[in-house]
Amino acid sequence: MTPAIRTHGLGRDYGPVRAVAGLDLVVEPGQVVAFLGPNGAGKPVTGL
Repeated sequence: MTPAIRTHGLGRDYGPVRAVAGLDLVVEPGQVVAFLGPNGAGKPVTGL
């Protein structure tokens, strides 16, 4: 089955600040996923 979400090596920089580094994630259709982390961890940056 084709994943609903797949990332491999996702990264995001804001100038000299690396917000996300090397995120690999596979979410299959029908799965429920929570993306948790402290404030400033880069959760919205991933777009998930």
